[in-house]
Amino acid sequence: MSAKQPLIEAMLKYEKENVYPFHTPGHKGGRGMLEPLKSILGERVLQMDVSLMAELDDLHEPTNCLREAQYLAAKLYGSEACFFGVNGTTGAIHAMLLGALNPGDKILVPRNCHRSVSGGIFLGELNPIYIMPEYLPEFGIYGQITLAQIEEIFAKEKDIKAVFLTSPNYYGLTADIQAIADFAHKKGAKVLVDEAHGPHLGFSELLPISALQAGADAVAQSTHKLLGAMTQASMLLAQGKRIDLTRMADVMSLLTTTSPNYLLMASLDAARAQLEDFGPTMSEEAVAAALKIRNLLNKFADLNVLSGDVCGQAGIKDVDLTKITVNVKGLGLTGIRVGEVLREANFAVELVDEENILLLITYADFGPELVGILERLEQVFAKLARENHTTLETKFAAVEMPKPVPAISFREVFAKRKKVVPLKAAIGKIAGENISFYPPGIPAILAGEVFTKEIYDYCVHMNQLGIAVHGPIDSNLDTLRIIED
Repeated sequence: MSAKQPLIEAMLKYEKENVYPFHTPGHKGGRGMLEPLKSILGERVLQMDVSLMAELDDLHEPTNCLREAQYLAAKLYGSEACFFGVNGTTGAIHAMLLGALNPGDKILVPRNCHRSVSGGIFLGELNPIYIMPEYLPEFGIYGQITLAQIEEIFAKEKDIKAVFLTSPNYYGLTADIQAIADFAHKKGAKVLVDEAHGPHLGFSELLPISALQAGADAVAQSTHKLLGAMTQASMLLAQGKRIDLTRMADVMSLLTTTSPNYLLMASLDAARAQLEDFGPTMSEEAVAAALKIRNLLNKFADLNVLSGDVCGQAGIKDVDLTKITVNVKGLGLTGIRVGEVLREANFAVELVDEENILLLITYADFGPELVGILERLEQVFAKLARENHTTLETKFAAVEMPKPVPAISFREVFAKRKKVVPLKAAIGKIAGENISFYPPGIPAILAGEVFTKEIYDYCVHMNQLGIAVHGPIDSNLDTLRIIED
């Protein structure tokens, strides 16, 4: 490799010095680690699980190797600043919101945002205005919010300080960030993007452009999701005169642990170096692997594979082809059941919902294993296609989510007394907790909104499907906390 890896180089130099640790962590370079975990992790990994060392720089006030590593990442992505995140993209999103906005600021937010956005809104005492993204009925999923929707809200609300986008979304569908950014900037508003599923974008014409290339002011990326970083390793990137970079650094420091894991940060350094040297090739290999799988799946008449044909619908500007959304309702099965069948065949998919499965493909899939994987996938779907399945019941088909009915602010909820009632008895009351189903991850209701009959029916529908619920204390969803008064 030709790209520098300043943090990794510093860690290797420290390792060679064979320093005895009279400091944290308590396992002392693996000496005190219990088996079998010690063997699983390995001696060298545990030796590099170090605490803050002068030789390895300080993430809160970087002056040498960490500063250079972040600078190189910023340069690669074309931003003015990069901040390494060790608390996943959740932490980066929190910092982005608090760093870009002031308490009381209005922010336009798509309803399909990740739950971390609600946390950032609460921490920053922000005033959210939610927009339901456009619906794509052919696949039973949500696309993106549109410029027309945004213009309509700006016509009513004159003091919106930021537009928040999730692009690409879980299904690889991007928003028209360029048009939205042009409009928002003319109105004096920032554009903040959850680009968790897009750290690989912008390095090849085979894939959509990145949010920064489209004019976003700040983006949060999950480097670990689609590149070579370890789980939990993310980046926050910022550019332009609309973002106070010093304030962003202060907020990132405020929200980041004072004991950041050097292995996570080193994996960010390595992922950036790999992308710097091989970015276009990695993109080509990821798309090539995805196209092989897409071509295989397209052989089956009962499968509908989402493609670029959806561009121009439901606010969708472009499609990341490395995300393979397969609508399986033609098989007479739910996506949940097909996901189970694949798992029985030793395949684990990224996501299942009422009608779809989602396969996540990266450059790492373009290897000698791919031939065997294609053969095994074909066997599974050929068997499903031959079987005589009952037609998909209407109650298990995807349904569009009801519109929310705001009542009190998310922050006000925390000061209110709450009580637990049976789910049906909560109809007409103000919810005291969030309910989100994963997938699709869009909140069915946020704390502070009215629990309507339509939302109740939607929750029952999702619960019957067995889709995991996030938010409420009662994971069976038999009860709900409501505002007592």
